Amino acid sequence: MNIEKNQIDELNLQLSLTLSADDYAPEMKKRLSDARRRAEIKGFRKGMAPMSLIQKFYGEQCLYETINGQVGEALSSFIEENSLNVVGEPLTSEDQPENEWKDGADFTFKFDIACTKPLELSLSSEDVLPYYKIGITDIARQEMKDNMLRQMGSMQQEGEAAGEDDFVIADLTQEGKTVEGTYISVRNVDGDAHGLFLGAKVGDQFDINVNEAFTNETDRASMLKVKKEELGDIDPTFHVSIVNVKTFVSATESQEVYDALFGPDTVHDSDEFAKAIDERLEENYRQEAEYRLSKDIKDYLLKKAAVELPEAFLKRWILHVNEGKYSAEDIDKEFPMFIEDFRWQVVRDHLVEKYSVKVEEKDILDAATGFAAYQYSMYGMGNVPEDMLKGYAARLLEDQNQRRRFADQVADQKVITAARGEISLEDKEVSVEEFRAL
Repeated sequence: MNIEKNQIDELNLQLSLTLSADDYAPEMKKRLSDARRRAEIKGFRKGMAPMSLIQKFYGEQCLYETINGQVGEALSSFIEENSLNVVGEPLTSEDQPENEWKDGADFTFKFDIACTKPLELSLSSEDVLPYYKIGITDIARQEMKDNMLRQMGSMQQEGEAAGEDDFVIADLTQEGKTVEGTYISVRNVDGDAHGLFLGAKVGDQFDINVNEAFTNETDRASMLKVKKEELGDIDPTFHVSIVNVKTFVSATESQEVYDALFGPDTVHDSDEFAKAIDERLEENYRQEAEYRLSKDIKDYLLKKAAVELPEAFLKRWILHVNEGKYSAEDIDKEFPMFIEDFRWQVVRDHLVEKYSVKVEEKDILDAATGFAAYQYSMYGMGNVPEDMLKGYAARLLEDQNQRRRFADQVADQKVITAARGEISLEDKEVSVEEFRAL
């Protein structure tokens, strides 16, 4: 086999592979012989059919498999022997000559191969990044206290006027149809009708178009006490009569509230409540500062590595591997985000090797379990048993795409942690307002 390399620029090359009949004849003969041994052709005992028939029935398939195998092996060997950091995978060149697929013919294949330059990235104590220390203010303390008491609040019967977070109980009527005692969240009312419900009192009456006031069909069907598929048959104009208003009222400080917020017998009075709020704020701010630092380290690594990528090739490759799913215009639109992700993959893979980072199965399971706990917490379930979390995590990891996502997250965090150990951090005092502005 003859291989010619054409180096187009630092990141792109074209490889031309030419196979003569002598190159592939031995492998072709072997494949035809194997096909003959397996062939069951009417009129001949198994394995005894004439080679001319085998060539007729199986020749094209054997030729394709032979050529494809030898070309693939040659490509892989060239990449390995030349230590190329290949981006994506080789693509057929746009000037690929047309081959005549016939046993005994010569074949020429041209491939475009794109690479990245060898990455040189070192860190030291001279690399300095800020670590934000967020100060606690009286305003933040009061907001946290209000939020906690609100979290433990309840709906009060017969409120005077409906507020944004309140519910009204209403009768909805139209000719031939009445919906009695339906609950309506003021916050969930859309359009002009929102202003009618906001501030509404018992006894108020007005007309609404339910399709405009409740654009979410699931919510609308629940409010009208019908099945979702029945909505299309309903006249959307209803007369509303406010029967009751349930106003949301925050809880007041009590031992029961303290126990619900912080656990039994942890906080006993207002002073201890204030101290617990400070501790909660400090932990929240610490987590936010850690998240910000991780982002800053990642951005710093990307900037320092200054990875050059063959962008034109990558657009072709993305279009090829997603054939039919995206257009060239779609790829152009999303490309800036993709290219940054790809740069990070290059940097991360380099640092994974440099720092000997290992992603173990336990790491992936822990990441999935943490995500499961987060999911449950979104539904207000904060004390889910460990076996339930691990069961959910195991089901998540059955999806290979999810598994890869968690593995990537673990690798990201381990690389960032390793890089953090090499650089210097400079404490920077900021207010929460300044931090949010970042």
